[in-house]
Amino acid sequence: MTKLNDLVDRYISVWNEPEPDRRREGIAALWEENGAHFTPSLEARGYQALEARVAGAHEKWVKAQGFVFRSANNAEDHHNGVRFNWEMVPAAGGAAAAVGFDFLVLGDDGRIRLDYQFLDRPPAP
Repeated sequence: MTKLNDLVDRYISVWNEPEPDRRREGIAALWEENGAHFTPSLEARGYQALEARVAGAHEKWVKAQGFVFRSANNAEDHHNGVRFNWEMVPAAGGAAAAVGFDFLVLGDDGRIRLDYQFLDRPPAP
């Protein structure tokens, strides 16, 4: 369970990371080289696309609007799959502005091969 919690904590922290070099290192440690992240409206494959995706989310939600992402601490795994919920909350405190669900498919080395993100409650436009 500690290994699973560590994976989810590292995953969440990469979306909050303000330093581009540290964010890039976190992405390489989390995802396989050809790993992919999917939302209903986009697909990011490989480190360069993943980095652009994470940086874009950070720029929009964390830096510009003052939110942070946090785990709902409900991760579960079996075989090479992991599911968990996350929330986007004001850094200063307050109710969640968005709630999501991720399903990860891990490679044999424990890094993310596929990452499917669903928005249970999207942020207001």
